[in-house]
Amino acid sequence: MKWKKYTIDTTTEAVDLISSMLEEQGVEGIEIEDNVPLTEAETKGMFIDILPELPPDEGKARVSFYLEEDCDDAAVLSGVQDGLSELRMFVDIGEGTITCSETEDKDWINNWKQYFHPFTVDEILIKPTWEEVPPEHRDKLMIEIDPGTAFGTGSHETTQLCIRQLQKYLKQGDRVLDIGTGSGILAITALKLGASYAFGTDLDENAVTAARENAEVNGLTEEQFILTAGNIIDDPAVKEQAGIECFDVAVANILAPVIILLTGEAASHLKKGGIFITSGIINTKEADVKAAFAANPQWELLETTYQNDWVSIIARKR
Repeated sequence: MKWKKYTIDTTTEAVDLISSMLEEQGVEGIEIEDNVPLTEAETKGMFIDILPELPPDEGKARVSFYLEEDCDDAAVLSGVQDGLSELRMFVDIGEGTITCSETEDKDWINNWKQYFHPFTVDEILIKPTWEEVPPEHRDKLMIEIDPGTAFGTGSHETTQLCIRQLQKYLKQGDRVLDIGTGSGILAITALKLGASYAFGTDLDENAVTAARENAEVNGLTEEQFILTAGNIIDDPAVKEQAGIECFDVAVANILAPVIILLTGEAASHLKKGGIFITSGIINTKEADVKAAFAANPQWELLETTYQNDWVSIIARKR
């Protein structure tokens, strides 16, 4: 499907009013571009570990919205132009000009696939579902993945760090808790390596859908890999569904701020002696994560491994 993208050049001061005006015109979603730094509350809520370096905020912004190609663009644009004219009486909307471009769904849904090809992590082959098995890797343990909109093709350093630690610490028949499962790649890898059961959680329902589809592609049943959408840190229903002190291994490939919170939660779900595999930690946050583990007497730090700028920290429940 083709879409028309319309972009309004405006000011940061007018963004909220323009957004409300577009909603009144029947526009269901917008995209805002500006150089306003995120607040501390926003970065905490989004679990952002590394903030992009932005140019100076000069008070300028761009508000974009999309219309389907069979939409009556003229009617919508007329309403938007009238709305901008009214807003000029109350707020500085800057240029207020509207530019048009055309895009397609495939621009953001499928184009990334050209960069995802089969690769190996030691003796494990990770292959996109749409490609053939390379002949030279037919003897390897194969994981098939289509991440969809979820994080986790396996190519990122943090995912590879976790996979290697699963190979090292996982025992046959272990039960695995996968926190922030994304595409499900770590839980699927654990099950392929011999785990008997995995429970995966993710805040994003789309990730849960992607993980379920990937589990099916890899021949895993719903009984082997249970999935739920929710936050195991503060949702009692998710905590209860996961279960208390019933996992041999927990894995969390998220970001340092979340892992710091999980040092207080993951122990309640692990058996005594259970292993907590963590990554998603940039090296500048390594000390903070280790300090959080050290502050909780339930944990014994076992090992730290590195790949480029990324860190994996392993702890055992005492």
